[in-house]
Amino acid sequence: MYLSVIIPCYNEESVLAITHQALHDVLGKDAKEHNYDYQLIFINDGSRDNTLSILKELCENDPCSHYISFSRNFGKESAMLAGLEYSSGECVVIMDADMQHPPKLIPTLISYYEEGYDQVVTKRNRTGDAKRKTALAKLYYKIVNSLIDVKLDDGIGDFRLLSRNAASALLSLTEYNRFSKGLFSWIGFRTKVVEMENSERAAGETKWSVRSLLHYGIEGIISFNNKPLRICFYVGTVLILFSLAYILYLLVSYLFYGVDTPGYFTTITAVLLIGGTQLFCIGVLGEYIGRIYYEVKRRPHYIIDDTNMDMKPYRHS
Repeated sequence: MYLSVIIPCYNEESVLAITHQALHDVLGKDAKEHNYDYQLIFINDGSRDNTLSILKELCENDPCSHYISFSRNFGKESAMLAGLEYSSGECVVIMDADMQHPPKLIPTLISYYEEGYDQVVTKRNRTGDAKRKTALAKLYYKIVNSLIDVKLDDGIGDFRLLSRNAASALLSLTEYNRFSKGLFSWIGFRTKVVEMENSERAAGETKWSVRSLLHYGIEGIISFNNKPLRICFYVGTVLILFSLAYILYLLVSYLFYGVDTPGYFTTITAVLLIGGTQLFCIGVLGEYIGRIYYEVKRRPHYIIDDTNMDMKPYRHS
């Protein structure tokens, strides 16, 4: 068996050496015991620190380690895609570089792959997380799962093993706007969930800001369904019915009681409600149109500036 491990990196200079050593400690021992080979593929996603120079140093005397460096920051989705395209293993593990995805779990993932599972995914508990953060996460997943066409589970992230069949299926999905959590669920295949403890970063700081998390949440809602458009249609229909009923009420009122001048509150309320609804619906339409705009341009997901890999990327035919 040949295993590929994909590690996206963005400004991870403080933890790369730790992660690299931990992976070799775990995989070196397990590979000897179970007779398989492995490769490590680090994806430098346009880091602005010394990540690239450290990767070059780590990979220089290590035939198992490889790096791919982007020309700028294209995002984690593009980094994972590049890793999948350049990986050559029969199975592929995707993990973060910050040690929140513990390398010691990889042999467990491999054992379930050998039992016939095409996806072996990890699900972290939220031990140690703030109660507000946990509550917001549960609320988000509840809302998202009521809207989208695939099921997302709270705690299941990108740390997973994929068989070559599952990896090839992902690579056959060529959309520009990628939401991997949804794509992993969409492709299906036989899946095993492995529980894991919540871990802190080994070093450095999280790269997820409130703004990026909000953007990621919206991406998850928009990417896999057209229900927001349906909601706009239903809201518009309800408002039309209310408006017709109100017009009828005013007409009857005028016929029986004459013209009543006041009505300021009613007018302002109607204008604000309908105007706000229209702007909301236009915003939803804009999100979908924006995605169409990016899709039709067919730009590459990433541009490679430097790499020590000489193989051509895998492309689904």
